[in-house]
Amino acid sequence: MGELGWVEGWPGGGIRTGRLWLREPEAGDRGAVIELFCSAEVGTYVGGPRERDEMERAVPETPRRRHGLFVVDLDGAMIGIVTIDRHGAGSKGHVRPEGGEPELGYMFLPEAWGHGYATEACAAALDWAAEALPGEPVVLCTQTANTASLRVAEKLGFTEVERFEEYGAEQWFGLWTRQG
Repeated sequence: MGELGWVEGWPGGGIRTGRLWLREPEAGDRGAVIELFCSAEVGTYVGGPRERDEMERAVPETPRRRHGLFVVDLDGAMIGIVTIDRHGAGSKGHVRPEGGEPELGYMFLPEAWGHGYATEACAAALDWAAEALPGEPVVLCTQTANTASLRVAEKLGFTEVERFEEYGAEQWFGLWTRQG
């Protein structure tokens, strides 16, 4: 996850929703970050879980802070992350010929699944992106086999642009634009 430089200003104090707080990473998040990336369930649709030893060495005491990366906090504990990054020009799926569209990404710990947290957190991040990057379309890519992620995309208002084969699986590529 490289430095973006395309977003000016991180939302001071984070973003609060009805149940969640989207904030910068803190030292106390390290264990949850490692668990998130090492979870077999979480890794199912994102290339598999990472090795715990590798993550223990790679994750600093305070996970890296950067614009577009939000820790999703529920009652003082990290339950997931939401990111807004540029969709790589070399990646498949684009809505602009030059690529580089803001791309929504998210991962949540399995115990947070099924409660609507992903939809709530991603909606807040999309609202932030619409203000921080006015007029920019936001894209999302997920495996078609990941039915839970497809439901989140639908609830958020993403519309399908195309499907393609990548990473050995069929991918769903969608577009979100701010309504109203």
